[in-house]
Amino acid sequence: MTASTEPRQGAGKSPDGLPPLAEVIARYGLQASRNLGQNFILDLNLTRAIARAAGPLSRAAVIEVGPGPGGLTRALLLEGAARVIAIERDARCLPALAEIAARYPGRLEVVAGNALKVDWAALVRRCPHPVRIIANLPYNVATKLLTGWLESEPWPPWFERMTLMFQREVAERIVAKPGSKSYGRLAVISQWRTRPRIVMTLGPAAFVPPPKVQSALVDFQPRPRPDPPCSAKALSEVTAAAFGQRRKMLRSSLKRLVAEPEALLAAAGLDPALRAEQVSIRDLARLALVLERCPAGKR
Repeated sequence: MTASTEPRQGAGKSPDGLPPLAEVIARYGLQASRNLGQNFILDLNLTRAIARAAGPLSRAAVIEVGPGPGGLTRALLLEGAARVIAIERDARCLPALAEIAARYPGRLEVVAGNALKVDWAALVRRCPHPVRIIANLPYNVATKLLTGWLESEPWPPWFERMTLMFQREVAERIVAKPGSKSYGRLAVISQWRTRPRIVMTLGPAAFVPPPKVQSALVDFQPRPRPDPPCSAKALSEVTAAAFGQRRKMLRSSLKRLVAEPEALLAAAGLDPALRAEQVSIRDLARLALVLERCPAGKR
């Protein structure tokens, strides 16, 4: 699905009775910060489409990272989210978010702080509803946040679903298949633990200011029992070694993990002449499982 990329500002009040976002941004001087990776979506029709892409929200608590002036926040509430917890590190945006909280008493909680430092378990304990993560992520921390959520332990995770905006190049890496140039560590952890799919693409004109790249919305449905059942830590070790030297054969690239990669590969049933980009996610997870069971003295 490709979304319209021409923002429609409109005049007067929005459907939620609040001022148009362009007016809010002008009033509080909320020009997007490049250092914070901000690109705002002003078109409420588009943010509501993003909210709807995440499925019915009436029984969900939504965690939103980087709400900025609150365009997606307002859409989530308009689309019926039972509760929204918005995490924002830019203090300039807090007054605009406070206006939204006043319009929706008891449904919006604003947390001032850095999402990279949030205690997610403690935050979720305050939520009486199943948790979803829906966000137009700040592009400079998007991948780091995603991998942190995907490597959550224990699994199944504390969230029931994620719907996240990325640069399109990152989104393509998330859904990449073996044999493609985009296939790598991000594809492996994403597809081993979830079923990701691109549900919407957006051109630069959808954002203010327009980025130099296209963007894409990715929906992640967690797999209850990833198979094979290795740990995320072991899989991270295997993919770091294998894709860290992706042009080398596995018998060479895995030497940073074990003294004798051939034995490890044989136990996993893999050809030592393969390169990482040729190996399926299931086979890499099986290799990680074998590594986990390998006595420490043989590493």
